[in-house]
Amino acid sequence: MTKLKVGMIGGGGGFFGKVHQRAISIDATREVVAGALHQDPALSAKFADEWGVKGYTDYKAMIADWKSGKLELDYVTIVTPNFLHAEQALACINAGLPVLCEKPMCYTLAEAEALKKAVKAHKKVPFALSHTYTGHPLMMLARELVKQGKVGNIRKIETYYNQGWLATLLEKTGQQQASWRTDPKKSGISGCGGDIGTHALVNALWTTGLGVKAVSAFLTAIPGRKLDDDFNVFGKLSNGGTLVLLASQIAIGHKNDNGFRIYGDKGTLEWSQENAEELHFFDGTTRVTYFQNAPTDEVPEVLKSYGRIPSGHHEDFLEALANLHTSLERKIRVIKGEKNVPPAYDHPGVDEGVLGMRFLKAAVESSKKKGAWTKV
Repeated sequence: MTKLKVGMIGGGGGFFGKVHQRAISIDATREVVAGALHQDPALSAKFADEWGVKGYTDYKAMIADWKSGKLELDYVTIVTPNFLHAEQALACINAGLPVLCEKPMCYTLAEAEALKKAVKAHKKVPFALSHTYTGHPLMMLARELVKQGKVGNIRKIETYYNQGWLATLLEKTGQQQASWRTDPKKSGISGCGGDIGTHALVNALWTTGLGVKAVSAFLTAIPGRKLDDDFNVFGKLSNGGTLVLLASQIAIGHKNDNGFRIYGDKGTLEWSQENAEELHFFDGTTRVTYFQNAPTDEVPEVLKSYGRIPSGHHEDFLEALANLHTSLERKIRVIKGEKNVPPAYDHPGVDEGVLGMRFLKAAVESSKKKGAWTKV
């Protein structure tokens, strides 16, 4: 099997570029070969040298070399601040180059709608959205159990993501990750909501297949910060149920406290990212715990191919992100005409990206109106 060759846009100056690089290489079926790793040409060259890849000062030059045959690429990973996503993703998609893009998908809803239009027009150019946690096999299993009717009709979803790293004005120290995430010119209309609230949203909606019709939101920020760092939303689900979504980056002591509870008329599913290898089901009299990579009759074949090691050995964040790359890889290999490619799981893409931007817009508008119910 020939390794897929990956280009990266951004990622050289922050920690997450290296996270993607490791996730890409984890299965030895993909490798980063080139990158425009920073907007500063000197830093881009420096990071490319450190990574041992072909460096570009501009992502457009990388795409041009691919189109002319000077560079071999199978897809591109975009790891830049939010305000750059749309321009870069559109350039790749319109050139015919598949994309895995970090979330939130775009800076504005209008950009998201334009990107969706381009993706739908280029049906043989796959686009994936990097909601890492959906790559956890037990989050994928939760989705399958919902489809199988395990919890019955869903009445309520509680979904959450709590961090404490922005409990002080860290951006005032020049810390890069804090600086751009709290800057409306780079992050967009929502800080905490865009950064981790969208994860909580996808936890709820991608896992259950439901939509959200309207929201009542309360967003706050500590004095001196321009964007929300605490994001609280009630929602009306498409089936009439209730959504409770809580996200915070000022929850001192919390690292990546991310998870959900799905309440149905037959039972409850509960999962936490900090204990990602267990999924719990309750039916009122019994508690069942599903363990990662432990086969049961309820685990479909498509999920089994996403586990790498026997149950009881730890697989976590890097492997979850790698699974998103795996799903995109499988789609690309099928398009290339390769045989015996395992099926690709239906991980988030452009539709979830547009939904996330609509949700953020509605939540911000609702909060400005003191929590008034606002259509998504």
